[in-house]
Amino acid sequence: MKMRNHTPVTESLLIGIPHTEGLENVLFDLFVGFYLLTLLGNLLILLAILTSSNFYTPMYFFLGNLSVLDIFFPSVSSPQMMLCLMGHSHNISYQGCVTQLFFHHFLGCTECFLYTVMAYDRFAAICHPLQYTIIMNHPVCTILTLGTWMGSCVHASVLTFLIFKLPYCGPSEVDTFFCDIPVMLSLAWADTSLAQMVSFTNVGVVALMCFLLILTSYTHIFVFMLKISSLEGRRRAFSTCSAHLTSILLFYGPVVLVYLWPVSSLWLDTVVQVSNNIVTPSLNPLIYTLRNKDVKLALRKVLIPGGYTC
Repeated sequence: MKMRNHTPVTESLLIGIPHTEGLENVLFDLFVGFYLLTLLGNLLILLAILTSSNFYTPMYFFLGNLSVLDIFFPSVSSPQMMLCLMGHSHNISYQGCVTQLFFHHFLGCTECFLYTVMAYDRFAAICHPLQYTIIMNHPVCTILTLGTWMGSCVHASVLTFLIFKLPYCGPSEVDTFFCDIPVMLSLAWADTSLAQMVSFTNVGVVALMCFLLILTSYTHIFVFMLKISSLEGRRRAFSTCSAHLTSILLFYGPVVLVYLWPVSSLWLDTVVQVSNNIVTPSLNPLIYTLRNKDVKLALRKVLIPGGYTC
């Protein structure tokens, strides 16, 4: 890329979390705790699913994929943020910024698609129980899973190309703890209207499409639940969906506030991004185990081998 009278940026300075002077040690301990909880919780769920023959079902297959995502997603930005809190260099290379942005949107979009697939799985299980094994057979589950990962890769590649084909010649201070679309566009030395429009549309269309598909699945589920005469039957149907619905709310809240909210605020964006990158992935293992007796029993077998027998 040729620029006149300007030298292209080779590295950027991550400002970190704003307005936290003097709180670095407290925040470091807090975030390390959340990060370790995320890794431990999701690894245990993944191990329980892989070692239990009772979990060879579509629901737990998709839950295993979600655990993998929740292990890698916070790992995109958390280590760099914690190094900054420890007082290490705040510098990140240009290639590091590209990598962060790509994997943040690749893994985030994959999770968005995966929640949509999981909603369809719950629809098939509750509304069509007799045909469930036919509807969600192994080839279908494999195709849906590969589609989520490959489609997300295309989505992230388009966004990354649009953002980093712009010239960056300084200043190179990133007003947050990792490289993302809003802050990178503010640093570009060119007209960013096209990149803003395409990235906003791209993120918006993907999020809206997935949300509408999820809403459609759960509308059918709730209509079906109203037809169930027994209170126990309704309770069991709702219990199979409650964990998924909670995760969806925690996932879509930050997406709307950061990428689709018309008014941008550095403080609000940072708080939401910290919640999305650090807190939410650590909560998913708790959400999916607290209301699931099978998962809790499998985790006990993993943690206390030989302590439980079938």
